[in-house]
Amino acid sequence: MITILIYMDIIDQYAIDQSIKLRKRHQMTQKDFAKILNTTSAFIGNVENRKIVARYNLKHLRLLAVYFDISPQYFIMPNHTLV
Repeated sequence: MITILIYMDIIDQYAIDQSIKLRKRHQMTQKDFAKILNTTSAFIGNVENRKIVARYNLKHLRLLAVYFDISPQYFIMPNHTLV
């Protein structure tokens, strides 16, 4: 069970790191991102803060993929297996 939780943390952090890169590449603020995800800039700040256990869910990642016209695969670790 602990191994699964560690992998989930790695997978979640990868998605968060990718979203931060995407936000910065498009010179967007956390407030801009919050509008896309219909949430608050405080939530975006919490997600981007490694000390807080806030995460994007699949709906958030789908909204980002649609908004930026990219594949949801962008947020998934390449060549990574849980075994």
